[in-house]
Amino acid sequence: MRQILTAASLAALSLLQPLAAMADDDAIEQAIEARHGFYNMLAINMATLSGMAKGDIAYDEAVASRAGANIEALTHYDLPSLFIQGSAHGQAEDSAAKPEIWTNLDDFKSKFAGLVEAATGASEAVKGGQDKVGPVVGKLGAACKACHDVYREKS
Repeated sequence: MRQILTAASLAALSLLQPLAAMADDDAIEQAIEARHGFYNMLAINMATLSGMAKGDIAYDEAVASRAGANIEALTHYDLPSLFIQGSAHGQAEDSAAKPEIWTNLDDFKSKFAGLVEAATGASEAVKGGQDKVGPVVGKLGAACKACHDVYREKS
């Protein structure tokens, strides 16, 4: 009887393995989708500030401040937690994350901390005229570039 129960238990576990793999696939897919959402929101707000800095969009203090505040708010999200094992470029569809993220995780997190620092105070720093926007965009862009140069596949 014990052998039958053991065999049945092993059979049941073997049936659950594909479900566990599907759960992992779902988690990877969701993490990548969430990262894309984060970066899309960041890009929308950066485009607003960048357009104002270049003069392509008329400077509007309220709009600039809101874009800065949105970027600040985004950086309060724990983005590095969305870089889960198996979600690197070549491992998952629609991922530009280099595998180096997982071998240099502390450096990757440090680069994100650089974005957090660059975003801090952005909503106030862009006030007072178009000439105030460019330096904020420069700081934010440099923080993005520092990470992308090392941890993002070129598209």
